Amino acid sequence: MSPMQSFYLLFYNLCQALGWAVSLFKILSNFLSTKSVNGSYSSAGELICVLQSIAFLEVIHGAIGIVPSGLLLPLMQWGGRTHYLLAIVRRIHEVQELPSVFITFFAWSLSEVIRYSHYALSCLGTPPYWITYTRYTAFIVLYPIGVFPGEMWLMYQALPFIKKKNLYADSLPFNYYYFVVVLLLCYPFLWLKLYLHLFKQRRSKLGKHQKKRN
Repeated sequence: MSPMQSFYLLFYNLCQALGWAVSLFKILSNFLSTKSVNGSYSSAGELICVLQSIAFLEVIHGAIGIVPSGLLLPLMQWGGRTHYLLAIVRRIHEVQELPSVFITFFAWSLSEVIRYSHYALSCLGTPPYWITYTRYTAFIVLYPIGVFPGEMWLMYQALPFIKKKNLYADSLPFNYYYFVVVLLLCYPFLWLKLYLHLFKQRRSKLGKHQKKRN
């Protein structure tokens, strides 16, 4: 990797880490001040939409080979999150203050602060073991929380509004309501592919650290 590519990746990951840290601060500040899980979207939703949209760069990073992630898995993760955010949560105001949005945003923000901080430190050399361990351990809890009581529960709650509004009927050649129903049925299997991939990475990354320490 060239010095220019390393500098770019460092800058990108630092910006994302900072952005998600701000979103986490906004979510927790709203929760502590209101004693309620309502208000997560109004406090941090637009920032999260921007951060997630910019994350399409990671699909490009994998596609052109400046990071070893490849194309498919980053595209799956980006596509799932972006659809959830921009097609459902941002469009359907009635679901924006539901507890499932708070759950999703909290899990996303915390996991992304950890992930991007690890990536940024990796651009500077070998990151401390504790951040590597946290990066490849916190997802075990945070990813299922973000997906099941977060993303999937919110999409299920949005179904009546999608049907009532006949959402995207004028712009899509298929019935969006049934698309989301099918997506919900497929979601656990698509998510499981990403989840198991992270366990594979965990064994690889933590195993290397353990060998070095021994």
